[in-house]
Amino acid sequence: MEIKKDTKNALLGRREIKAVLESAKNPSYAEAAKLIAEQFKASEENILVEAVKGKFGMSTFLISASIYDSKELMEAAKKRQTKVKKAAAPAA
Repeated sequence: MEIKKDTKNALLGRREIKAVLESAKNPSYAEAAKLIAEQFKASEENILVEAVKGKFGMSTFLISASIYDSKELMEAAKKRQTKVKKAAAPAA
């Protein structure tokens, strides 16, 4: 796994990661979280994988993830994302 971007976001209490992984098959979010946990020596429960993107015919995948300082901060971030998605959804 090659780290492309690694920034610390002190305001939200997290470390934002963008990494490129070479793999024969598309990694699941759980597999991506495990690989990031091993690479950064962090707990898997504090890692939130936002995206695993690949291109057709390529064996490289872009992983976007955040490593939170605590589980509470991660849960709060999930709540904020859910609230934003609900507000952005068109009313039917």
